[in-house]
Amino acid sequence: MCTVCGCGTAALENGGKPEEDKAQSHSHTHRHSHSHGHGDHRHDHDHDHDHDHTHDHDHDHPHGHTHDHGHDHDHPHDHVHDHHHDHAHAHPHHAHGEGGEKLDFGAGLAGVHVPGLSQERIVQIERDILSKNRSHADVNRAHFAETGVLALNFVSSPGSGKTTLLVRVIEDLKDRQKIAVIEGDQQTSNDAERIRATGVRAIQVNTGKGCHLDAHMIGKALETLAPSQNSLLFIENVGNLVCPAAFDLGEAHKVVLLSTTEGEDKPAKYPDMFAAADLMLLNKSDLLPHLDFDVGACIGHALRVNPNLQTLVVSAKTGEGLAAFYAWIEARAARKKVVTKKAG
Repeated sequence: MCTVCGCGTAALENGGKPEEDKAQSHSHTHRHSHSHGHGDHRHDHDHDHDHDHTHDHDHDHPHGHTHDHGHDHDHPHDHVHDHHHDHAHAHPHHAHGEGGEKLDFGAGLAGVHVPGLSQERIVQIERDILSKNRSHADVNRAHFAETGVLALNFVSSPGSGKTTLLVRVIEDLKDRQKIAVIEGDQQTSNDAERIRATGVRAIQVNTGKGCHLDAHMIGKALETLAPSQNSLLFIENVGNLVCPAAFDLGEAHKVVLLSTTEGEDKPAKYPDMFAAADLMLLNKSDLLPHLDFDVGACIGHALRVNPNLQTLVVSAKTGEGLAAFYAWIEARAARKKVVTKKAG
């Protein structure tokens, strides 16, 4: 997963960024005064952080030398910056695999490598991030349960055909199901506009540098979108087969798309996503006559990663396999429905 990639810079389509708790936004002053034996230099810094505190530090560091910086004044460097430096260096696992050597940077405890951080530190950061996300996901999940909304999180690599498939699904189901859509992309509202052209409501969430949607973004989108009771909510995640696997949005199911143009070993290369999904749609089946693609081998790779994964071969263009997909959706929607008690 991404622990340091800048995720969390999301903006809703209306231009407003989701607000964090306003109590988190205030400043504090760090005052550091240090003498190095060749002049005193005081630095006052104002930083915006999550809490109020003031630190006064006075340290004497006599030196028998001077610092020449090519300036007309002395720089005694009389401020100290407290940085967390983790000097544990994780080394990649060096193995001799089939056909040659390989470096495995995912063989450690954390399953990921970040220069300058130990595996233990990465695990702690990941736990903190996912714990906060899970609390937002639980709120979303409770909302879906109360309103009878079936939320499906569609995930895939870029270009697998998620939006095209959703447009086809919406056109086929909108006369018998209430549908709303949350679209996730780093930039543009192109996909949301395509969805709105079908006549259903959609909101675009731009993640900026972020490579996935998270539960807080979904919660903010729900405030604007307000899906109807007993409706379908389709969430189209950012095109990425890595990070979205780790982030629970409160959805009922992850639906992973894999197109026949991507390579049949994709589930083996990106196992976390296929392990997290409940349904795999092998899309663009209409192209199979023109491709060297082994459907059986692809499904085999997926089932070795996740023996409980359900699979359907579909085509958004011809409609192949979509009847079975609609039956899968409607069976689960029926279980989620809530009955509104009549007054009196």
